[in-house]
Amino acid sequence: MQRFAALLDDLTYHDQRNGKLRLIADYLRTTPDPDRGWALAALTDGLDMPHAQPALIRSLAAERLDPVLFALSYDYVGDLAETVALLWPVAGPGHPPPLGELIATLGRTGKAAMPGVVAGLLDQLDTTGRWALLKLLTGTLRVGVSGRLARLAVAQFGAVDPAAIEDLWPSATAPFTALLAWVEGRGPRPANPGGSAFRPVMLAHALDEATRATLVPGDFCAEWKWDGIRVQAAVSGPARRLYSRNGEDLSAAFPDLVGALDFEGVVDGELLVLAGPAVAPFADLQKRLNRKTPGAKLMRERPARLRAYDLLFDGPEDLRPLPFSHRRQRLEAMIGSGRPGLDLSPLIAFADWDDLARRRADTTGTAIEGVMLKRRDSPYLAGRPRGLWWKWKRDPHLVDAVLMYAQRGHGKRSSDYADFTFGVWADGDRLVPVGKACLGFTDAALEHLDRWVRGHLVKRYGPVAEVSAGLVLEIAFEGLQHSTRHRSGIALRFPRIHRIRWDKPAAEADRLDALLALLG
Repeated sequence: MQRFAALLDDLTYHDQRNGKLRLIADYLRTTPDPDRGWALAALTDGLDMPHAQPALIRSLAAERLDPVLFALSYDYVGDLAETVALLWPVAGPGHPPPLGELIATLGRTGKAAMPGVVAGLLDQLDTTGRWALLKLLTGTLRVGVSGRLARLAVAQFGAVDPAAIEDLWPSATAPFTALLAWVEGRGPRPANPGGSAFRPVMLAHALDEATRATLVPGDFCAEWKWDGIRVQAAVSGPARRLYSRNGEDLSAAFPDLVGALDFEGVVDGELLVLAGPAVAPFADLQKRLNRKTPGAKLMRERPARLRAYDLLFDGPEDLRPLPFSHRRQRLEAMIGSGRPGLDLSPLIAFADWDDLARRRADTTGTAIEGVMLKRRDSPYLAGRPRGLWWKWKRDPHLVDAVLMYAQRGHGKRSSDYADFTFGVWADGDRLVPVGKACLGFTDAALEHLDRWVRGHLVKRYGPVAEVSAGLVLEIAFEGLQHSTRHRSGIALRFPRIHRIRWDKPAAEADRLDALLALLG
């Protein structure tokens, strides 16, 4: 456990991608099974600790720590795991178990016994070990490592093709003993996943004007980017599965769609909900995504459809190495004039980039987010390979909102305000919240904003600060939807802070009526 804790600590303070890759590869090289496999599972969100919630950590802190000291410290630090790890009383030299043994212990511990087991483990660990354990328990590592980066580290560690790791990963299970043995040259390559298994998806880069000027229109096919969620349908005999882009099995939530699929193979596409012949707003799709077992009324009112983009497998034949233009022909032949629950996303005929830009601009108010560009000769590769696929989204909407609350960040950002809630004016001088976003700017800009928050603080609620209505943020967002969670009755889709309007008085920020008109 201590070795894994040291890895997390090192990853937290390494900003460079290559440095993180080296740290993970070195850990895999020097750590035995099954500990290294369980560490990979933790880094790739493959661990499930159902009985260890933040409330459990708070209850342990209440038993062992002075409540006033804990409250003051948590308010200052802003991170639960770090606060408890620093304040937990030292019980003397301990002998913490290896990571694999620790995870096995937690896995077989029931809810009633979990507090005692966790307290005993905290007593055996040093400060860094306690912090790592609490991060594991709450599932919030936040060390700047994505699942993709961790899998790339596995490939570099074994000097194997990263595409092979991506292809095998969905069918591998923690602690990945067979996979790591193959990577090290000590065992055979694990079997490829079966016909109904998930395959890692291919992603696109955002297209900017400078990059577009370097592209040759004739090299690319264009298709609409629909406002749903990216999914993969895999059918092999009686086995039918519907997966999210991250490999989560959505089949139970969409039995009407899954039951209608009558092809053999793997189709990449967009999951949509229909309102008559038209595509329903994304909020309607969310209502179905939030139900693990939808009722007949919900499925009847919001029928699901798969809009196909690509064909990865035609029966048992793997088409991913073939050019996109060839896969598209096979997809069109497979779908034909239509199949139950499945239709084809049309290609867009265009003469040049200006022509395509006009077509893209004409989609305002529809269920289309923009345009996808795919090189005609591109194979289907896992991840986000450069130069093959591009997403050219519509220009976002902009709204001037007033900063209302700021919340402390996590990890290196635990002492800075880095998460901001903003609102617009309603009923005269009343602010109503419409969204939350992280800054995403430079460290200098974040420091400037952090100073402003501290200088205009009205109340504090633990790591959250309420501020006076004095700063305007220009918010970019993709769309609006009704929301019962916000007092405004609406929520912004994909909000992000476009810029800080230091020059604009808060009284001149936008009003709720303008957003309601846009929603209407």
